[in-house]
Amino acid sequence: MTGALNGKTIAILATDGVEQRELSEARSALDDAGAETRLIAPRHGLIRAWNQDQYGGNFVADAELKNARPGDYEALLLPGGVMNTDKLRMLPIAVDFVRAFFDAGKPVAAICHGQQLLIDADIVRGKKVTSFPSLRTDLTNAGAEWLDEPVVVDRGIITARRLEDLPAFTARLIQELAGNASPSGQTPSGETKAIEPEHHYA
Repeated sequence: MTGALNGKTIAILATDGVEQRELSEARSALDDAGAETRLIAPRHGLIRAWNQDQYGGNFVADAELKNARPGDYEALLLPGGVMNTDKLRMLPIAVDFVRAFFDAGKPVAAICHGQQLLIDADIVRGKKVTSFPSLRTDLTNAGAEWLDEPVVVDRGIITARRLEDLPAFTARLIQELAGNASPSGQTPSGETKAIEPEHHYA
C-alpha cells in the first residue's frame, strides 16, 4: 500500500525493553506506506530493545515524551515488551498521552503487552480487544471483552495478540489510517477482522 498514508504522522510510544521487531517492523510497514513515524520516549537519546530472549539493538528517540503533543499525530502505536510497558505504565505522563489519543477519536494500536497501557488509560471498558494470553484476565477485569483473534478493532482501538500477528496487525492499522474508518477515526463497535499472511537502528 505504498503511498496510502502520505501526509500522516504516527506517534510510536516506547522505552527500554520494547520488543524489537514489534517496533522496527511495524514502523517500517508504516514508513513504506508513506507515513512519517516518530518515536516518542520518556527521555532523549537511545532506548534499548529486547529481542525475544535477549537485549537487541538501540533505537533513537525522535522526541521526548514531555514535549510531545497528541494533536501533532494522526494515530498512536504501542509496541509490546514486558519491560517496556511496565516502565511506561508507571509514568502518569505516558498514560495521559495514550488517553489523549482515544479522547480525540484517534486510532490507538497496541500489540502483545502494549495493551497494559490501554488498561491504565482506562479506555478498554466495554470494548472488544485481544492481547498476549497472559493479559486476558487483566483486560477482562478492566471491563473489556477479550477475543482470541489475530487482530481486533473496536471503536478506534486496534489490538493484536503477539509477534506472529504483526503482519496482520500492521496491514489493518494501515487500512484504518488510509481512510476506511469513520470520520472520527473510530470503527464500528465489535468489528473484528483477521488478515493472514526493515528497521530503525541507531
